[in-house]
Amino acid sequence: MEKKEALYEGKAKIMYATDNPDQLLVYYKDDATAGNGAKKGTIVDKGIMNNKITMFFFDLLAKEGIEHHVISMPSDREMIVKKLDIIPLEVIIRNVAAGSLAKRLGLEEGTPMSMPIIELCYKNDDLGDPMINNYHVLACKLATKEELAQIEAMSLKINDILVKYLKTKNIDLIDFKLEFGRDKDGKVILADELSPDNCRFWDTETHEKLDKDRFRRDLGNVEDAYKEILRRLTGEVR
Repeated sequence: MEKKEALYEGKAKIMYATDNPDQLLVYYKDDATAGNGAKKGTIVDKGIMNNKITMFFFDLLAKEGIEHHVISMPSDREMIVKKLDIIPLEVIIRNVAAGSLAKRLGLEEGTPMSMPIIELCYKNDDLGDPMINNYHVLACKLATKEELAQIEAMSLKINDILVKYLKTKNIDLIDFKLEFGRDKDGKVILADELSPDNCRFWDTETHEKLDKDRFRRDLGNVEDAYKEILRRLTGEVR
């Protein structure tokens, strides 16, 4: 696999073209941002840990019938993925009130939801990824009605799989973000990553935060939180 020119650089990853027109190479960076880029920093080896954690989760989901874009992990920081037409939606699944949901609804952080909540945001950095609903999606032709139904069903299935699995590792899945894309046949599949960058993980017993909230809120021990998630999932000690 030959890495070619950089096609896109985001807050946490760089996407490169390859000699295969249907495949991209993703490079995971150590850069950390919060507040739509207002706060910036570095988390040592974050890229390596997020790459490995994402690979673990996507392998787990594939065994449960969830199709995704990951093909292989050629190095600690790199991942080969299918080239997709990314649907410009951030799909947020919330099981427990935290972050913006707690603030918006006046709920105490840590309040369990009686059912999973799905929220949609328009994936647009210039606009700050504003929250939208199904009507916005359909009116702006970001996705079809059928695609929205598929995304919702897949998101709830992914949530169910992850919640149950993480309980066995003494981790509560508070909320997380998903992205989806269309493959070359037009099929909607899972994209992006699953890591402490876009998931809230709390220790089941202590409720200690094991995710990027430690960076967002200046709680300290940020690298240790990422290391702990990697250790609980894979047994790897860094």
